[in-house]
Formats: sequence, structure tokens, C-alpha cells
Amino acid sequence: MNITGNTILITGGGTGIGRGLAEAFHAAGNTVIIAGRRRAPLEAVAEANPGMHLALLDIDDAAAIQDFAARVVAEHPGLNVLVNNAGIMRVEEVLTGPEALATAEATITTNLLGPIRLTSALLPHFLGQPKAAVVNVSSGLAFVPRADTPTYSATKAAIHSYSLSLRHQLRNTSVQVVELAPPLVATDLTPGQRDNPRALPLEDFIRESMALLAADPDAAEILVERVKPQRMAEATGRFGAVFDLINPR
Repeated sequence: MNITGNTILITGGGTGIGRGLAEAFHAAGNTVIIAGRRRAPLEAVAEANPGMHLALLDIDDAAAIQDFAARVVAEHPGLNVLVNNAGIMRVEEVLTGPEALATAEATITTNLLGPIRLTSALLPHFLGQPKAAVVNVSSGLAFVPRADTPTYSATKAAIHSYSLSLRHQLRNTSVQVVELAPPLVATDLTPGQRDNPRALPLEDFIRESMALLAADPDAAEILVERVKPQRMAEATGRFGAVFDLINPR
């Protein structure tokens, strides 16, 4: 996808990677709409970036997604890029935590059903655009999981698989499918993650990702250097070593 001249919808655009991408795309000359459940973070981002738009969206509500898609297309008929970024990451104590199943089900609804539902709702509109793109944010944990967040890791593996299949089905259309796979990035996705010394600073991740998009507009995957050990772990025969690094015994 070209990194300028688009109308881009970014879910989870009020914080973290979503905010970083929104601000970078906005600065690059795109019309940007940020969506999320909470108004306050969205308003803060929009106020800091004059001209940016916001829209409330409960990504867990199937009916709300259909209504939202119809509304956003009516308000922004040039919409041609969807960034499926909204997600939750929670620890699951499967042996001792009675809430583990509820956490797993909520994670699947937000991280997997949400992007699939929103993509499905917007796809008819995208197919009518001269150029369009669906950008799915997966994770390095799609390829080597973090064992204490099993369902998060599983949903990101599913997003990777979904992106492969979606790309194949849309290969003869105007809609491009791009997978963006972050490593551990310094955000508030989990408690303490922003201050983790192993986390890639958010601004570095956004800068490198945007540069990769600009260098190869036809890229199927956007992989910063820090995520490549996870992405290539199985192919290079280092899956066990990388798994042990992420999940100390």
C-alpha cells in the first residue's frame, strides 16, 4: 500500500501501536479515523493531531460493527484502508485461575472475531475502490507463543493464518492484505510492558515499520528487525531456543 493519499481506519487508535500508526499516517498525508471503545483517549489523540477523525466502536459487538461500518463509509466514502489493531492481552492461569476460560473467550472475541467481522463488513466497499488494503496487526507471538498468554498468542497465530487465506482469496482484486507483526513494544498492552528494558521503544517500531511500508508498497508482511528471530524461529531450527528465551523454565 502507498503510505500517503489514503483514508485509513485504525481500530484501537487511542493508545499504543494504534496511536503511533495513526499519528504517523496522519503526518504522511492521509485522512485518518481512529476508533475504539473509550472516548477520552480518542479525543486526546484527535486534539493533538488537528484534522484527525474519531469514531466510537465496541469491537466485541457484532451488530454494532455492522452499524459502525455503514456509518463510517457514509461519512468517509473515500475509506480504502483498514488497520485491524485493537486487541487485549491477559495472563491466563489455567491451573489455578477460575476466570481463565472467561479471559480466553473475551480474547478471542476481541482479537479474532472483531477483525474478521469488521473486515467482512467493509470488504464490499473496499472492492469498489481503485486501491484498498486490509492491514492486520498480528504479533511475534503468533510464531513463538508466550505460554502465560496462551489465547492471545493463539489469536495472533490465527490472524496470521487468516491473513494468508484472505490475501489468496483477494489476489485478483484491488484489495491488498498486509500483515504487521510487532515484537515486544514499549506500550501499556500489559502491566509493566512500557518500562520493560527488552521492549522496543514505540517510536522506533513505528519509524521502522513506516520505512518498510514506504520501501515496499507491495509487501505482504512488515517485519522489523527485532521480530525476525520469532518470525523465522521454526524455519531456522531455533524454535525451541526462542521459546525458552520467551518462557524461562
